[in-house]
Amino acid sequence: MTSIKRIFTLLAALAIATTLGCAGTAKSESTGEYVDDVALTAKVKKDIFDEPTLKSAEINVETFKGVVQLSGFVSSQENVNTAMATARAVNGVTSVKNDMRVK
Repeated sequence: MTSIKRIFTLLAALAIATTLGCAGTAKSESTGEYVDDVALTAKVKKDIFDEPTLKSAEINVETFKGVVQLSGFVSSQENVNTAMATARAVNGVTSVKNDMRVK
């Protein structure tokens, strides 16, 4: 019976350590949040690539906790507006930050 208690205690401690190790904070993401952000980044990049008026190589996309940041140099303000609207339309994006510059 003692060895069963030891194994149970070890498994409980491992479960607690694993749960606490994956928790997100204000400045870091949990594992699940990271995976969600990677998927959002991919969706935004795909939608920008599919937009015929945008040159996807000019626009960088980063995501942190559902907030998408667009950066890079584009050829017009219209391209900035189109990229922002395209990113906002992706399901799961909570907000979009613009750091794009018109060249």
